[in-house]
Amino acid sequence: MNNNTLQQLIEECWEDRSLLKDQATLDAIESVVKKLDQGELRVAEPDGAHKWKVNTWVKKAVVLYFPTRQMETIEVGPFEFHDKIPLKNNYAAQGVRVVPHAIARYGSYLEKGVIMMPSYVNIGAWVGSGSMVDTWATVGSCAQIGRNVHLSGGVGIGGVLEPPQASPTIIEDNAFIGSRCIVVEGVHIEKEAVLGANVVLTQSTRIIDVTGDEPVTYRGRVPAQSVVIPGTFEKEFPAGKYQVPCALIIGQRKPSTDKKVSLNEALRDYDVSV
Repeated sequence: MNNNTLQQLIEECWEDRSLLKDQATLDAIESVVKKLDQGELRVAEPDGAHKWKVNTWVKKAVVLYFPTRQMETIEVGPFEFHDKIPLKNNYAAQGVRVVPHAIARYGSYLEKGVIMMPSYVNIGAWVGSGSMVDTWATVGSCAQIGRNVHLSGGVGIGGVLEPPQASPTIIEDNAFIGSRCIVVEGVHIEKEAVLGANVVLTQSTRIIDVTGDEPVTYRGRVPAQSVVIPGTFEKEFPAGKYQVPCALIIGQRKPSTDKKVSLNEALRDYDVSV
């Protein structure tokens, strides 16, 4: 089935769940998830400079996939799992390094050259070549991780399945996400940005650029090449004034053809904990 036919069947089933009994619908759902697994489809894809197109119908297919599956036992050597979604496999042929106990679910895509330390990548996610998902880092459902990205130890990249039209969490190429950072609710990290350790970003988090004479506040987006650390700002409540978490843009990563040199300079110049 071509993508137009798949989209039509998925959209019809989304409006009428009784169609989950039809074989054509089941085949369409399976086909979409298989294409996600092989990188032939993406939940979201670049559509110009820092703009992304969300393929809503593909997200709908992921949601519809769950009720079509039955719980089953998965045995991997001495380890046992009990789940609806099979595990991804055949890593050697894909050119992906997977360190025990890393797990990626079927329906996620890992480009050649990805390294997974003991970590987790969920269904619908896309991880680009040269990226490392470091120890105990998690990549949530439908999250989009660019090429040459480092997700440091304990990083949590949130999944966004519903509503289908909501943008997934996006980390663009050559970004560095420091230890224990949390990026959720479809927050967008643009190319070459650096997040210091323990930065927490949601759609409501204030991201304040403090490099100029006056602060500039963003929400839901970290501009390209920004160097970001955790911060606080004072907010008044009925019970008094308290410090509320935010993120501070304290500088810019220098443009460079050698991204590693650029990153090292940013970490050293701005004394960023990672």
